[in-house]
Amino acid sequence: MHRMRKKNESVSCTPSVAPVMSSFATVQFPGINFSVREEENTMTKEKTISTYQLKITLRGSRPPIWRRFIVPGSMTLAKLHQAIQIVMGWTDTHLHEFIVGGVSYGVPDPEWPSGSRNEARVKVDQLLNKEKEKLSYLYDFGDGWEHVIKLEKIAIGDKASSKPRCLAGKRACPPEDCGGIYGYDELSEIIKDPDHPEHENMIEWLGDDIDPDFFDIDEVNEILLSLK
Repeated sequence: MHRMRKKNESVSCTPSVAPVMSSFATVQFPGINFSVREEENTMTKEKTISTYQLKITLRGSRPPIWRRFIVPGSMTLAKLHQAIQIVMGWTDTHLHEFIVGGVSYGVPDPEWPSGSRNEARVKVDQLLNKEKEKLSYLYDFGDGWEHVIKLEKIAIGDKASSKPRCLAGKRACPPEDCGGIYGYDELSEIIKDPDHPEHENMIEWLGDDIDPDFFDIDEVNEILLSLK
């Protein structure tokens, strides 16, 4: 989908202040500054937004292929799926599912009942509510790309921090339909070896500009802006 290079950008967000007793603690995500407020106002109930900092890692990748990004805790798993596809660099052309506590969440198919719960009806903060908690994300049941999603931080922000945004990442996303993580490892070796009998065929398939270490965070965040 895209080759990626790291370059962080900064946004400063300041929440509105409630008129009665409040205590403040500053929480910082890379490139984002805002305050966490423990609200003690009994007269005004102000709606706040929890911001989740997640780290997703492609299981089995060596060196690791990973992304760190923020999303609102109220985001549905269906929207989280879309955000993952963008930050990782997948093309959303295969089936997927989330798994946590032995329960799977995905897109219901009336013709093929699977027992999977509807991801559009479940929010991130219903499954993850403590730092270091994890859930699994499986993309492409054929190639079997397994991802581990870890909740790193929880903070309270205003609406300026409610949009998904990528904070960091390493290495390019593998190409689709290359045989999973083991197929990708083999493909990487072929690309590195000009004398390999399959080298020219693979370069023709992937293009001669392929770079397994390339990650473009600016492109990722530009695409994330279109996510509603």
